[in-house]
This record gives sequence, C-alpha cells and structure tokens, in this order.
Amino acid sequence: TGSIGTRENAANSTMTEMYNPPKVSDVKLRPYPHEERGKEFGRPADPVKFLQATEQRARERQVAYETVRLLRKDVISCYRKEGVNHYDNCKDVVTAYYNTVIKKDVGQVQPDWSDPAMKDGW
Repeated sequence: TGSIGTRENAANSTMTEMYNPPKVSDVKLRPYPHEERGKEFGRPADPVKFLQATEQRARERQVAYETVRLLRKDVISCYRKEGVNHYDNCKDVVTAYYNTVIKKDVGQVQPDWSDPAMKDGW
C-alpha cells in the first residue's frame, strides 16, 4: 500500500505544480569569442580555438531549441489550464513564445562575424 500512496502523492504534486507561477531564468547570454575560417584554403588560424567555437555554437543552438520547447510546453499547459478563456488569459505566454520563434536562428546567440558571408550556415 505504500507504493500506491506514493503514486497518488506524485500525481497530486504534478497537478498542483501546474498552477504555480512559471520559473524564469535571469541569465543573459552574451556573444562568445570565436575563431573564423581563414580566407586562404578555409583553414582557421587556430584550429583548437575554431573547434571550441564550433562546439560552443552547437551548445548555443541546443539552448535555443530547448528554450522554444519549454515555451511551447508553457503554452500547452496554459491552454489546458484556462480552457475556453485561453484567448484572454494566455496572451502573454503565447506572445513570449511567438517573439522567440520569429527571431533569427530562434534567438541563438551569434558571434560578431567579420564577414557575414562566411557564416557556417547555422
């Protein structure tokens, strides 16, 4: 019987968490130092720095995708919670989701490219 009570408590805790205020991070990301491909033969001047910058861009892209996923989850839970009143009560959640989705590269932090044409296509 102990495991059944635990399951019920777990189910009840997830239902009440739906009514808690959303958790928002105050972290502001800033552009990172990067190394671009060289103009001659496309080789970077510092290959290690170039690989680190490539990995950093991949992490930034993943953070951007996860941010969109979490915002989408917030929109869905707001729609379910508010029901027919979602047009009025979920407007700010939907606006935050929309403003993030329409950004270039889904709001991913990009470095300052010296030549925008050489951007790696991310």
